[in-house]
Amino acid sequence: MGEKPKSGGVWPTVKPFVNGGASGMLATCVIQPIDMIKVRIQLGQGSAVDVTKTMLKNEGFGAFYKGLSAGLLRQATYTTARLGSFRILTNKAIEANEGKPLPLYQKALCGLTAGAIGACFGSPADLALIRMQADATLPLAQRRHYTNAFHALSRIVADEGVLALWKGAGPTVVRAMALNMGMLASYDQSVEFCRDNLGMSEAATVVGASSVSGFFAAACSLPFDYVKTQIQKMQPDAEGKLPYSGSFDCAMKTLKAGGPFKFYTGFPVYCVRIAPHVMMTWIFLNQIQKAEKKLGL
Repeated sequence: MGEKPKSGGVWPTVKPFVNGGASGMLATCVIQPIDMIKVRIQLGQGSAVDVTKTMLKNEGFGAFYKGLSAGLLRQATYTTARLGSFRILTNKAIEANEGKPLPLYQKALCGLTAGAIGACFGSPADLALIRMQADATLPLAQRRHYTNAFHALSRIVADEGVLALWKGAGPTVVRAMALNMGMLASYDQSVEFCRDNLGMSEAATVVGASSVSGFFAAACSLPFDYVKTQIQKMQPDAEGKLPYSGSFDCAMKTLKAGGPFKFYTGFPVYCVRIAPHVMMTWIFLNQIQKAEKKLGL
């Protein structure tokens, strides 16, 4: 997929990170409304149609872009780190493999590692995004009224301490590892198959591979995303007791209450949200790389 960095200078080293973050932020600007609907569905507000009607009626069109600043901050941290580190890791692995294409399991391992790295950097912004999107669903007395991502982060630090920025980081990291294993490994594998076996054009290869990448990213990550969302938005009851003691407790209670398919609540909307975001991230990345080649960067 990406070309091997040229030696010398700082830019070849940082370029995969800059390109990854830029492509993710552009994709987020398009996908934010669908992501907002997905979160509301997971919080039990009804179907996609019901949520959309309710939001338009009660909150207006601007509600679909609530949390956009946190979403952009998340891409600037999480996607910058995961796509950049994935390209660095695969380039190093290809060097160790004497320039030969990597087997799928090595790509999966690179994806798992890149996902963990990205999640560690992006977890604070992810927490701010979830809370901003869920705020309108809380009782009025419990709403936090964050105005933007930086206000949310500063309030969390002031009210709950610095370590609270990584609340739910465990399931966030696991979810990111699953998503990036599916997304990154399947994309590189699909690019090789479409280009080398099917002889497809560059444009068709990018679209086809990114579609496969989006599906596997959604299928691998939704159960972990569901648990992560429940942990990050939970509130203590009147006695100060939280509904879940941790991600494992949340998973077990969810499994007992609703069975395994409960973890796939909102899967159609989640897939519709994840797959286009993944596709546009890869397409934007491809276009950025082509522009850089024309400019000689």
